[in-house]
Amino acid sequence: MKLHRIYSNGLKLWYIFIRRWERMSDAFYWPAMDLLIWGLTSSYLRRYTPASVNVVVMIVSGIILWLVIWRAQYEITVNLLEDVWNKNLINLFVSPLKFSEWMASFILFGILKGIISLSFTCALAYLLYKVNIFIYGFYLIPFGVLLTMVGWGVGFFVAGLILQYGTRVQTLAWSMVAVISPFSGIYYPISILPAWAQKIASVLPSSYIFEGAREVLSKGYVDPNKLIISFALNCLYLVLAILFLKHSFRKVLDKGLIKVY
Repeated sequence: MKLHRIYSNGLKLWYIFIRRWERMSDAFYWPAMDLLIWGLTSSYLRRYTPASVNVVVMIVSGIILWLVIWRAQYEITVNLLEDVWNKNLINLFVSPLKFSEWMASFILFGILKGIISLSFTCALAYLLYKVNIFIYGFYLIPFGVLLTMVGWGVGFFVAGLILQYGTRVQTLAWSMVAVISPFSGIYYPISILPAWAQKIASVLPSSYIFEGAREVLSKGYVDPNKLIISFALNCLYLVLAILFLKHSFRKVLDKGLIKVY
């Protein structure tokens, strides 16, 4: 891979970000709306929960941690769709740009945009509700890495579907990651789910992170087995998603890039 080609495509994504209002809104407007709605709801619920349970911190920090997954998958799928919508794939791949460099630019730009969006959301959470995300301390690092891996796994899988089936499945760029949210226990413990749903949660790496986050708030530490299981599942799903994405790209090359449109 060549860094200058990754940088060039990343620069294109940056210009799209700063010059398109809809891209600015997904980085700032929607996180702010989630914080306002769920933050006010949790402030209301706090009146009816024991003083030992800080429901505001649990829900608001859950929003912030979920945003890590959302941003990671969104930047892969929607940036790929941007090139599909603009019928730009042929232009890209008649150049020396490699597929791996194209994906790498999405990942690196997604990390940059994620840092910007998360910094804004964390600052807003503190200003509105006095919730300091750094209450998790060192655990923020493994939580952030593992949740990013979850987002990448979903993003690569959806990207493969888009390459194979084109804009007919473009709604998956927004909706696919939402499928795992009820089973991830973002705002509630996995134990309240029905038995069949708990089995689904047990094979999702995200569920172990959100359970671990609540464990940190209640006990001050997290069971390392949760992090190990989450990492192992993430590695498995990432490998499968990347293999599927490569297969999809080879398949679309055989049919012709024009078929993606």
